[in-house]
Amino acid sequence: MVGIQIGENESIDKALRRFKKKYERSGVLKEFKKRTFYVKPSVKKRMEKLKAIRRAQRPVESV
Repeated sequence: MVGIQIGENESIDKALRRFKKKYERSGVLKEFKKRTFYVKPSVKKRMEKLKAIRRAQRPVESV
């Protein structure tokens, strides 16, 4: 369960923004979408393979 503590002088907008960030980072929505429908193992494998190819083609950032 995602939750935040609201400070005494904190505005609702700021608290809502913090909550949204925490909610996105926790992966709740991503997990929900993943469980909403069944994906066949063969399709899942194909999607992961395409994802790996795209990731490999991405330009490398030098630090």
